Amino acid sequence: MMLKSEVQQGEKVLLVWGAGAQEGPGVEADVLKTLVEKLRDQVGEDGQVAVENASMLEQSAHKTSSFDVVVTGRAPQPVGIHSQTLLAELARVLKPGGRLLLGQPVATSEDKGKLKTRRQLLTTLTLSGFILSSHSEEKGEEAMSEIEARETCLRLALPPQPLCLARLTAQKPNYEIGSRQLLCLPGSKSKPAQGPDPDAAAIWTLSASEMDDDEVELIDSNQLLDAADLDRPDPASLKAQGCGPGRKRACKNCTCGLAEGLEAKDGGIRGPAGPKSACGNCYLGDAFRCASCPYFGMPPFKPGEKVELSTMQLALDV
Repeated sequence: MMLKSEVQQGEKVLLVWGAGAQEGPGVEADVLKTLVEKLRDQVGEDGQVAVENASMLEQSAHKTSSFDVVVTGRAPQPVGIHSQTLLAELARVLKPGGRLLLGQPVATSEDKGKLKTRRQLLTTLTLSGFILSSHSEEKGEEAMSEIEARETCLRLALPPQPLCLARLTAQKPNYEIGSRQLLCLPGSKSKPAQGPDPDAAAIWTLSASEMDDDEVELIDSNQLLDAADLDRPDPASLKAQGCGPGRKRACKNCTCGLAEGLEAKDGGIRGPAGPKSACGNCYLGDAFRCASCPYFGMPPFKPGEKVELSTMQLALDV
C-alpha cells in the first residue's frame, strides 16, 4: 500500500473502499480492518480515520472540506474504477490543499473501452478539480500479473487484456469552491480593497420594479449640474477672430450676427429662410433650448453657423 510517508500525524483521513466494484466480491473485512489500524497508527491520537463505501459516499453526512487526506483504491485487490462523479465528491470533502491518494487499474493502450489509460486518468482528475503533483508524474505504472488482470477484467465486465495499476497523488487547490478575490489591474496604483463599497453595490442592485417605489430615493438629475454649467456663455467669446462691425461682407462662418443683419436688410434674398428661434438659445445646445426648438437633438453650434448633419446622424433619425 505504501502510505507510511504520505499520511502524517494529526491528519483527518477518509478511507474509501469498493470503488467501482459492482461485480464480484468486495474487500474482505479483515483486510479492511488491518488497513484502518495502520492508518490510525500513522495519524496518532490527534488524528482521525473515517471509513466509507464508495457507493454510499454521496448519501453520507460528510461536510465540505472535512478531510486532510482521502485514500481510495490503495487497498489490496480488488481495485475498481473511479468515475468522474465520485472524484468530484472526493474533491468536495477534501480541505483546500488536501491530498488524494488514488489507485486504479489502467489500460496499457488507448481504445474505445471504458477502462482509461494513465494519461486519460490524469485528465479526468484535472476535470474533477484536482491539481496533479510532480510526485504523481514521477511514479510509473505497476504491471499486474496475468491472474490479477484477468480477475479485474472479469469483475469489471471487460474483455481480457493486460492491465497496469496506477498509484497517483493529486491535490485539491488551496482555495474553496466559490471563493473570489478582487484583481489588481495593470496600472492601478492602489491595492484592491477587501470588498466592494456597500453604497456602490446598493446602486447596482436597484431593480426595474423598484423604480416606481415611493420609498426608493433617486438622485435628482438637476443636482448633477454645477452653477458653471447653467451660466450662459458670452456671445462675444464665440466670435471668430477678425469678425466684427465695419465689414461689408459676412465671412463664411459668420458668428457676429452680420450675416443675419445683411439678410434681413436685403429682405431675405441672400439665402433661403431657415427656422426661426423663439428663445435665441438654439445654438447653445439642448440644455438651453425650449421644447419647441427646431434644432432640438442637434449638437451645439456657433451663431450663424450652417448646421450640417452627418450621414450616420441622418440614418439614426430615420
